[in-house]
Amino acid sequence: LDENGTIVAPTPGNIDVYVFAYNNDFGMCVQDYFKLTGMPSLIPRYALGNWWSRDKAYTEENILALMEKFDKKDIPLSVLLLDKDWHNRALNEDGSLSSRSGFTFNTNLIPDPDDLIKYVHEHGMKLGLSIDPVDGFHEYDEAFNNVKTFLGAQGNVIPIDVANPKELDALLKYGLNPLEERGIDFFWNDSKNIDDFNRLWILNHYMYNNLQRKKDKRGIVLGRNGIWAPHRYPVLYAGESIVGWKNFQSSSFFNLSASNIGACWWSHDVGGFEGGMEEAELYIRSVQLGVFSPIMRFHSAGGQYYKKEPWKWDSKTSNIVARYLKLRHQLIPYLYTEAYKYYKTGSMIFQPLYYYMPSVYDDNRFKNEYFFGSELLIAPILSKKNEVMNRTIHRFKLPEGMWYEFTTGKKYVGNKDYVSFYKEDDYPIFAKKGSIIPLSLDVENNSLENPTNLEIHVFPGLNNTYRMYEDDGQSLKYQDGYYLITEIDYNYMPNNYTLIIRSVEGKSGIVPEKRNYKIRFRNTKKADEVQAYFDKDSFEVKDMYIDDNDFIVELENVPTVGQLTIYCKGEDIEIDAVRVVNDDLDIILSDLQIETKLKEEIADIIFSDESTKDKRMMITKLKKHNLDGSFIRLFKKIIDYTSEL
Repeated sequence: LDENGTIVAPTPGNIDVYVFAYNNDFGMCVQDYFKLTGMPSLIPRYALGNWWSRDKAYTEENILALMEKFDKKDIPLSVLLLDKDWHNRALNEDGSLSSRSGFTFNTNLIPDPDDLIKYVHEHGMKLGLSIDPVDGFHEYDEAFNNVKTFLGAQGNVIPIDVANPKELDALLKYGLNPLEERGIDFFWNDSKNIDDFNRLWILNHYMYNNLQRKKDKRGIVLGRNGIWAPHRYPVLYAGESIVGWKNFQSSSFFNLSASNIGACWWSHDVGGFEGGMEEAELYIRSVQLGVFSPIMRFHSAGGQYYKKEPWKWDSKTSNIVARYLKLRHQLIPYLYTEAYKYYKTGSMIFQPLYYYMPSVYDDNRFKNEYFFGSELLIAPILSKKNEVMNRTIHRFKLPEGMWYEFTTGKKYVGNKDYVSFYKEDDYPIFAKKGSIIPLSLDVENNSLENPTNLEIHVFPGLNNTYRMYEDDGQSLKYQDGYYLITEIDYNYMPNNYTLIIRSVEGKSGIVPEKRNYKIRFRNTKKADEVQAYFDKDSFEVKDMYIDDNDFIVELENVPTVGQLTIYCKGEDIEIDAVRVVNDDLDIILSDLQIETKLKEEIADIIFSDESTKDKRMMITKLKKHNLDGSFIRLFKKIIDYTSEL
């Protein structure tokens, strides 16, 4: 790129070689790589929510019905992405559609595009369109004659070579810009015919930067990896995938491997794109992994038997998926803060566990684990459940320190291997001691704004400070200082603790003038005394109570500029809910369809101090009590797993 942003050929014969030598400090290596190639881009806030797309000729009526269904099911969406059938396309002699290229709405499907765009925006969502520019402009495109004149072209098809500056200019000026001016928020560079990475990179580069030629819009493009510094052009499209466990199992390690080239914002087809066989368990696990992945995007083939819509499944599956999709939107304040750190410092949002424990790279049991931002660790479930137990037997490793299961709050001692048994609605999410995680409670109506109602999870055991970042989420004004950083400071002692929330950097007017806070002190007993102050004045606590193992403090109408201080006092405040594998096995045994008396004998064997060999023999002998062979095999497997702990 020259100083004007134009692509120029490199000087022949010049080769620059850079050697990065960091021993095992992989994160520092990637951060220095960014200093050479450019820092990652700050992604728009809406890109962190749930995306919906299908390779289907949606009519306007279909789209409105789809959005209403998501709304009725209380499942938030942030992005509606229309695949190739939104635009006019040429017909073959047999009546089938041919060209994938087009820049003009098909009014047979979408009679009033402007009304649709307005409707999508009024419902809190962004609208993206699939574009395959390489096939160029056709006679059915509204801009065809203008492009023909501009380029001095002949014939009824005008192909576009993006390496030609004038043809690239025609693509932007007559193809993309008019759609953007109508209200389209971004484009999907779905070029399937580019086998030259230089041209793919050029297209990604200009589609991304063209979108932010004005300060009021931040760049984003969904496209395949153009190889050169892909971290500058989010979001990266992993390509169409086969429905099935094999493909699903590879997607997690794919994301972690991408961390090694500094590319965070990868987008997979959640649940797979086509082929294979739809299974409820695979669908649930795919959604759960998607929620804890860079981009959460549904995309599938258009056949009616591809079941990506949550309501097409049984009520259990539908409810689990809805809960996790809602959690994704609740996590946006946390994810957006981590996205800002990635942009500002080069700190990867998704860091493999092997960055900190290199030995796990070659261990198939643990190599897929990763840090999800600065506060959380994910040990993804990638295998099928045990049908007899109706749970997945899952092994994971936790790094040094004390860790808490995010859902239950159970405590785990670090630097150890564990085995646990997960139902389909459970997922291994861990927070380190002292973690502070802000969640939005404003997820109704697909809200993408900085929330008025904020829930902050605070885990005990260690002092910590979390700097939550907020801006308008979609423009470039943050580059001129229009943002706000709120510091959440936790001071922990075994008999008292303090939480301070204060604005420390930026400008007012970025977030709501006042906020309602729900502070959730995890694994914490009810405090004997709670006092709140705003700046130096006493502030009323709306409510305080125990919810399961958490102590909740609620405050209303707290100014967002200034300092809120909450003092809590008590004795031995932390609930010592250390995770015990025997508790898990006890619950599993209770759920199994086995005679109650026999359960007592099985428990005596499993929880005894006998050797693994003796326990296996004793379980085998229960055949004489008509214990089914499937249960015997199950208990032997459990004995083997637990004996290794």
